[in-house]
Amino acid sequence: MTDPNLSWPRRLSLAIGAFFSILGDRDFAAGVERLRSGAAPAAQAPVATHAPAPAPAPTLKEASPEAALQLLGLLQRDARFIDFVEEDIANYSDADIGAAARLVHDGCRATLREHFTIQPVRDEAEGSRVAIAEGFDATAIRLTGNVVGKPPFNGSITHRGWRVADVRLPKLTQSHNASVLAPAEVEL
Repeated sequence: MTDPNLSWPRRLSLAIGAFFSILGDRDFAAGVERLRSGAAPAAQAPVATHAPAPAPAPTLKEASPEAALQLLGLLQRDARFIDFVEEDIANYSDADIGAAARLVHDGCRATLREHFTIQPVRDEAEGSRVAIAEGFDATAIRLTGNVVGKPPFNGSITHRGWRVADVRLPKLTQSHNASVLAPAEVEL
């Protein structure tokens, strides 16, 4: 069972990850929709795994929320991301939601491209057959399906993955309050 008292930065990270997963994965989006409507989650087939040798416990480091807050502020500024996510879209038509999503998508994409160099983890096309050798980087490759035995594993790429090669976030002044993602606007 997961801890119900997730910190605000962890919830923010989870929300951003869920947003992009919903956009990119129909099955994930359908599962979220089932949860939101109160339906039971779809049963998932158990995944068989081999028991790897116990690795030493990783050293945990606390992530500073400033960079995440800065990125969220940039996504709001350039794509109205928070406005879109916080809007109750139940009363809008699919066409209206699609038009708004297109604008948010374009702004988010421009922001990511301006501030990050993002590259695929694997260069092969999705659907390509690949062999995963022993000692593969489990943070860069997630094995799914019937995972039994020891490497090498042979399978098909279902998602090439993404990694950041470069980050170009603007420098902030000491007095900058990163928790203010977008200032309130008051017209006089």
